[in-house]
Amino acid sequence: MRPVLQVALDLMHLKRAVEIASEAVEGGSDWIEAGTPLLKSEGSEALRVLKRTFPDRVLVADMKTMDVGGFEVEIAAKAGADVVSVLGLADDGTISEAVLTARQYGARVMVDLIGVTDKVARAQRAEELGASYVCLHVGIDEQMRAEGSPIDVLKKIASSVSIPIAVAGGITSETAPQLLEAGASIIIAGGSIIKNRDVRSAAARLKTAMEERRAIEGAASRKYSADELFEAFSKTSTCNIADAMHKFGVMKNIHPRIAHGTKMVGRAFTVQTAKGDWCKPVEAIDRASPGDVLVIDAGGSDIAVFGELAAWSCRSKGVVGVVIDGAIRDLDGIFAMGFPAFSRHVAPNAGEPKGYGGYGHEIICGEQPVRTGDWIIGDDSGVVVVPQERAVEIANRAVDVAEREERIREEIKRGGTLSRVQELEKWEQIR
Repeated sequence: MRPVLQVALDLMHLKRAVEIASEAVEGGSDWIEAGTPLLKSEGSEALRVLKRTFPDRVLVADMKTMDVGGFEVEIAAKAGADVVSVLGLADDGTISEAVLTARQYGARVMVDLIGVTDKVARAQRAEELGASYVCLHVGIDEQMRAEGSPIDVLKKIASSVSIPIAVAGGITSETAPQLLEAGASIIIAGGSIIKNRDVRSAAARLKTAMEERRAIEGAASRKYSADELFEAFSKTSTCNIADAMHKFGVMKNIHPRIAHGTKMVGRAFTVQTAKGDWCKPVEAIDRASPGDVLVIDAGGSDIAVFGELAAWSCRSKGVVGVVIDGAIRDLDGIFAMGFPAFSRHVAPNAGEPKGYGGYGHEIICGEQPVRTGDWIIGDDSGVVVVPQERAVEIANRAVDVAEREERIREEIKRGGTLSRVQELEKWEQIR
């Protein structure tokens, strides 16, 4: 089978889906997929519109059917679908009924192996049941944890079945050639195409990578590992991260004391001190590691515990910023040296170095718990803390938020508005 590029329209709005599909087809996409979110939001009408708009393209309905396989395939096929997905987790009877019904309407069934434990055995069984394709699918939520490549499993499936294999999940122009070499025939790409400002170019780049069997660098949909978190968080804003964390992690009443455009990213080194006592905050500088951010719990005090000389000490030690639930002073000097600082208060008066408190243990800063090793990100909008055990997932989700906004921004620049692009009135919650 000639390698196929399938664009996955995992979108909420049909109007946007048609526009993006048009650009993807111009870029060389062979098959068009009505993604599961699109089918759930717009129903089978999405299939009818897409088939009428792109009659020369194979239309895939990503139904992810789990039960009543024959009935759901009938609905999709009558609406124009050429290929309908059924979950590998479904009962054998469901898959069999789906296959038999698909044959009645000239359609084909793709069995999606998402969530299946023994993917090789289930792929073999899907072929026995009459499926035309199997799909090795790494789900979006799983992708966010950056848990590795499916290539080894793909090779085992390819050596075990004779039907074409589709692969889906975070595929880019850099990874697609490896998947084809490992036995895939259908490359399903969603985010790496549909999140791009220039969808046509993104599709063309991926198509070229497939045809020439060479990796081509592309920015969108890359997933970051634990060793790449600084890069990932540096690509996002605190707003993106807050959205990715469903508003958790945002420090309250901690204000930027920075030049416009300054960004702070680092691991927390925590400090707890008493009102006006700057001893532990200054001592902590010598104990912090390069790349750390000092996060100081001063109990919300309005007496400064950090100033310009401490900032220069941080600069000497490689500490990249400070966040204070309390007061800072010497802002003119700190601002001039470009040191990222965030605090609840600003005050000219400091206290005395008495030595109360400690460092390295869990504190509260801006009403958020912070532990040494958590990720701290600050910019013009404020400060967020990301728990270290969730950092990989949150970083990738935040990058995804930023990339999706790029496409929305482009549609607004073409003459739309946020309300029209998102169809807010239509999608207001019904109460």
